[in-house]
Order: sequence, then C-alpha cells, then structure tokens
Amino acid sequence: MKKLTVVLLVLMVAMAGVFAQGAQEAAKTASVEGFDSELIKAAQAEGELVVYGSCEEQYLSAVVENFQKLFGIKTVYQRLSTGEVQAKIEEEKGNPSADVFFGGTTDPYNMLASEGLLERYDAKNASHISKSVYKHKDNLWYGIYTGLLGFMYNADSLKRLGLEPPKDFPDLLKPEYKGLIWLSNYNTAGTAKLVINTVIQKYGHDAGVQYLVDLDKNIEVYTKSGSGPSKNVGTGECVIGIGFLHDGIYQIVDNGYTNIGLVIPSSGTTCEIGATAIFKGAKHQNAAKLWIEYALSPNCVNLAKENGSYQFLVLDNAEQPEIAYKFGLDPNNVIDYDFDDATANTKKYISDVMTALANAGAATGDESRFQVK
Repeated sequence: MKKLTVVLLVLMVAMAGVFAQGAQEAAKTASVEGFDSELIKAAQAEGELVVYGSCEEQYLSAVVENFQKLFGIKTVYQRLSTGEVQAKIEEEKGNPSADVFFGGTTDPYNMLASEGLLERYDAKNASHISKSVYKHKDNLWYGIYTGLLGFMYNADSLKRLGLEPPKDFPDLLKPEYKGLIWLSNYNTAGTAKLVINTVIQKYGHDAGVQYLVDLDKNIEVYTKSGSGPSKNVGTGECVIGIGFLHDGIYQIVDNGYTNIGLVIPSSGTTCEIGATAIFKGAKHQNAAKLWIEYALSPNCVNLAKENGSYQFLVLDNAEQPEIAYKFGLDPNNVIDYDFDDATANTKKYISDVMTALANAGAATGDESRFQVK
C-alpha cells in the first residue's frame, strides 16, 4: 500500500510539473511582444485557424508554421491561385471554409470586398503601412508586399533564335515571338487579371482588348497560376514570360537560372499589392484578427526573403529584400493604377477578352492551353 502511495505521489508531482510547464508556455505565448495578450488568449480559446494563401507555397508554409509556433494555435493552409480563392468564397456566400486570405494580387480582394465577402477589422499594426494605397479604405484588406509586373526571358534561347528581348508591351506583338510567350490564365490567376487591367488602363477598353487578342497569337500557353511562366523560363520551355519580376529573381537566385533576363516595360508598368484579409463569416474570428496583426508585423513579412519571396514590403518596420534593388527594381517606378475601375469592371473585362478571343478563333475551352490545373 505504501509503495502504491509513493508511486501515486511521484505521478502527481510529475503531472504537476507538466501542467506547470504548460501554464508557463501559455503565459509566455499570451505575452508575445507587440501583440495584445487578450486577443491571443481569445484566439487560443478558439484553437484553430484556416488560411487560404496565394503567395508561393514556400513562403506560405513558413509564415503559417511560425504563427502556430508563436501562438500555439493549430493552423492549416491551402495554396490556391487568387482566382480560385475568389471563386470558392463567392460560391460559399458568407459561410467560408477558411478564415483568412493571405497573399496574391488585390483585384480579387477588391471584388470580394465589393460583394460583402470580407470582414472589416481595424488592425493596430496597420499603423506601420507606409502608404494609404496599400490598404482598403474601409479596412477590408491590408497590403503586405508589392511587386512589379514585367517580362522575363531566356537569354540563351533568344540568342539561339537571333532575337532581341522585348522592351515594352508593343514589342510582345512582334510576329517573331509567335509561340514563344507564356502568360497566366485570365480566369484563374490574379496576375493575369492585373495584366488585363494594366493594358486596358494604358490603351483604353477597345484597343486594350484588341491588344490582348493580337497578343494571343504569340502565346503558347496560359498557366493556371501567375508564377507559372517564371518557373519555365530558365529551362527554355518558356522563352518569354509575362509575370511578376520577383518570381524571376527567385528563379535566378534560388534555382540558379542565371540565363534569365528581366525587363521593366519602358513605357511604365503596374504593381501588385499582395494582401491579407478576413473572410466574412469566418468561424475563428479572434484567431483571424490575430493573423492580421501577425501578417502586418516583421514576425511574418521578414520571413519572405528567407523563403524565396523578393517582393518589396509595405511596412515601415520591415526589412526590405536588398536583392530586388540589385536587379534594378523600384517599387515607385509604376504608373497610376485605377483600383476603383478594376474593382468595378474586372469581371466584365475578363468576359470581354475571353469573348473576343473566342470570336477570333482561339480555343478558349482547350485546357491544355488555357490551363486550370
């Protein structure tokens, strides 16, 4: 009997130690520097967060893992293109299967906002956003990074073909580039939606749609994701890719494709604003709010350059990726972008372009060319 009593006492002491350690860890978590302890406790009580992400998976995985480590909240994610997230949230009509959106261009965010499918949250860490353009006017989304739209090319392939790289948007229509250009799918990729809006804002609606019809004659494939072209330039499968230049930098720096050249269009270009937001009807409201505060902090955004994402950061307390400047990129070297027009008309513009392409004979239903997987 005495032996049993001793064993029970030992077990009780051991369990007390475990609980004490757990309490210490909880207390530590509840006082992460720069974050509201009451919000952390409320988020921990919910116990879970679901993230849809449209940045590259390496970065997405890193920020999710760090959030879970910092706050002790089970966090799961799914990587989807911005167009896929938009379609999914629209279909779910206020009963979303995820709590927050992270990364990807803001045109789909603005469309979701205009449809009442994003939740307002007045984030404290938004005070570090450097320009008002980097956030929604009603705090329905917040910017975290910005990246320049441009062209990437395989220098070896162009040299072999005896061709010069394009310098501006009109150059992409040259007949010698037939079958050499890759772009992303207007229906699935936020990058491609930005291309449509950029071209229409540069040339006007009718001329812009016609430009994209003419460009189609030179395009080999439309990838599902906006980063798709960049991933195939170094190998030469894609000779000229249209997309974000930081994706090209990743291929050069991280994957060793030094044969890739980058082009900032000479007449000016636009930039994406990568964002984050809470979905209307999110099941884990406090964890979602904590995510927004986290996403607007160095704890999150400083992981970008360590995980192959070289966009310029829009927070004044973040560490900029110096490598982007070395490649001549400048986040201020962009034309004025009409976000209101893009919000109001992107769906119409996509429909207009796809209809014009079909009328011109493009097989828009061919999923081997207009990829959706």
